[in-house]
Amino acid sequence: MPLLIIALGVLLLLIMIMGLKLNTFVSLIIVSFIVALLLGMPMSDVVSSIESGLGGTLGHIALIFGMGAMLGRLIADAGGANRIATTLIDKFGEKRIQWAVLFASFIVGIALFLEVTIVLLIPIIFSIAKELKVSIVHLGLPMVTAALATHAFLPPHPGPTAVAAEYGANIGLMLIYGIIIAIPTVILAGILYPKLAKRIVPTAWTREGSESFGVAKSFKEEEMPGFGISVFTALFPVILMAIGAAVDIAQAETGFADNLLIEIIRFVGNSSTAMVISLLVAIYTMGIRRNIPIKRLMDSCGSAINALGMLLLIIGGGGALKQVLIDGGVGDYVASIFAGSSMSPVFFAWMVAAILRICLGSGTVATLTTAGLVIPSLGTMPDVNLELVALATGAGSAIASHVNDAGFWMVKESLGMTLKEAFGTYTVLSTVVAVSGLVFTMILDIFI
Repeated sequence: MPLLIIALGVLLLLIMIMGLKLNTFVSLIIVSFIVALLLGMPMSDVVSSIESGLGGTLGHIALIFGMGAMLGRLIADAGGANRIATTLIDKFGEKRIQWAVLFASFIVGIALFLEVTIVLLIPIIFSIAKELKVSIVHLGLPMVTAALATHAFLPPHPGPTAVAAEYGANIGLMLIYGIIIAIPTVILAGILYPKLAKRIVPTAWTREGSESFGVAKSFKEEEMPGFGISVFTALFPVILMAIGAAVDIAQAETGFADNLLIEIIRFVGNSSTAMVISLLVAIYTMGIRRNIPIKRLMDSCGSAINALGMLLLIIGGGGALKQVLIDGGVGDYVASIFAGSSMSPVFFAWMVAAILRICLGSGTVATLTTAGLVIPSLGTMPDVNLELVALATGAGSAIASHVNDAGFWMVKESLGMTLKEAFGTYTVLSTVVAVSGLVFTMILDIFI
């Protein structure tokens, strides 16, 4: 019966979002109330469960998410993202232009969210495609692959950050493992798969793309920061969190005791602290050092946060539904089904996330809902690596992007493809990212 109620809840969510065109956050909250009552939760407990799920989810990630958005906007508005993209493209040359786009998009994608990366880089890719007389799809697929992989695997993106908090995974370790998994994944999906896709849907390579996303914002040479400082600023939170994670790994292996230096490193390497420090660094490197007024910098930060409000609410709504599933006993029911099962917790989390992603469209909502179903099951499964379970959840949440995913339409329209071409390129490409992510996560699970 609980699984039937979940299926009904998912169906209601689809009807509300796709059929009735209701706002995703409103739909999530309504479905949370309905599912809670159908699961037999006392009416006096329903509101508190929804509030604790929403507040608990946002309480941990709002700081990281908000600081990450401001960091990305500062780099973009200062011309740092443009510098990274154009420099790498110049260095790699015309023959290796796809590799240049992939590499540049991966670096930029760590600091910027999926939609922002696409909106920012599409005009640049469009200009390069015209200059080199190549299809926009030829360059666009590596770009969206890198954006999708960083969005699915790497903090401070909302899905990985939120699911790490729900599972109690170490964000620093998840970041290191995520980079290890993401690198071969983006090569498979962004470089190798497009060669096959060109045979499956050759008409896509005749597209010139859409100029509806605007032209690339032009910066004079002296207006842009240097390449080195731009990369350093974009990757600074990664560096701090990686150092913190490395210390944790070394301490676990050697067993050396805590001291003041270790505590300082662990404090600085904490994801929240790292994001605050990184934002301060960006304010200096992308602004003060280049004589940009503080007011202009704060306007950039403010616009980043203004664009973030609804996404934060949607993430909170996903957390509310997740909490209802846990408090309503669904998680325990699922755990009892898999009690004593030899199924890998990594594969189990991936499978649940993949099913929810296909049904719901939103990868972030899928990851949070998955947590509600998977968390009670983890106690029944031996040798659980929480960081890898979180990464598998992220991988599953990337699968089969199609018509119920806003990102699908953004990629389709920006690259000027038909529906058939978008299915043959981006839908399959996102599935390659998801399956490759699972495979490389399970391989990593053998060694750690």
